[in-house]
Amino acid sequence: MKNLRVSNLISDSGNNIANQFLIKTNKGKYFQSYNSMIAFVPYHGLIQLDSIYWDYSRTTSKYRNRFLGLTTDQIKQRIKDKTIKLTNLNK
Repeated sequence: MKNLRVSNLISDSGNNIANQFLIKTNKGKYFQSYNSMIAFVPYHGLIQLDSIYWDYSRTTSKYRNRFLGLTTDQIKQRIKDKTIKLTNLNK
């Protein structure tokens, strides 16, 4: 993939957060927790969440929310409203 950049998410104190990654591509940004893709924010279109792992654990949810700038309740409402799409990001 062209223009692929991977970096750790950064804590409030400025440190790398282990196993939590931001992946920037020419199509958008991904959030990966450990070995699973959790969220994709395309430059054009709907936010996509992995249908299996999007709400996998408390830690994943914490950093997913930070990545998206939304609370879990807001995410659930957007899924219900179909303004966030559940899909398989880990094919």
